[in-house]
Amino acid sequence: QVQLLESGGGLVQPGGSLRLSCVASGGIFRIDAMGWYRQAPGKQRELVARITSGGFTNYADSVKGRFTISRDNAKNTVSLQMNSLIPEDTAVYYCKADNLRRWSWSAGYDAWGQGTQVTVSS
Repeated sequence: QVQLLESGGGLVQPGGSLRLSCVASGGIFRIDAMGWYRQAPGKQRELVARITSGGFTNYADSVKGRFTISRDNAKNTVSLQMNSLIPEDTAVYYCKADNLRRWSWSAGYDAWGQGTQVTVSS
């Protein structure tokens, strides 16, 4: 069974930094893209950052210049370095794997982690 496990959330003061990490485990052949999404109370889940297997990235406008996504394809891990955090970044952050295939012949599917809470507050 494939699992996506996030870590690194917590409470931080405005202007501070956090680094989120996610590892996909359980026997994986390939993941096309990995990304981070977030959901604040009363709001829809939104894309924060995404990175393809080839290293192409895209970011939400609200985090450009502050967040950096990176990925290790061999280890099936994705990280999100978050700097200059503001209260509006407070949310549950979810890791997502796009078109995950367990074997070369298997169909792909999207997988989500359970989420990690990030709270930015003084």
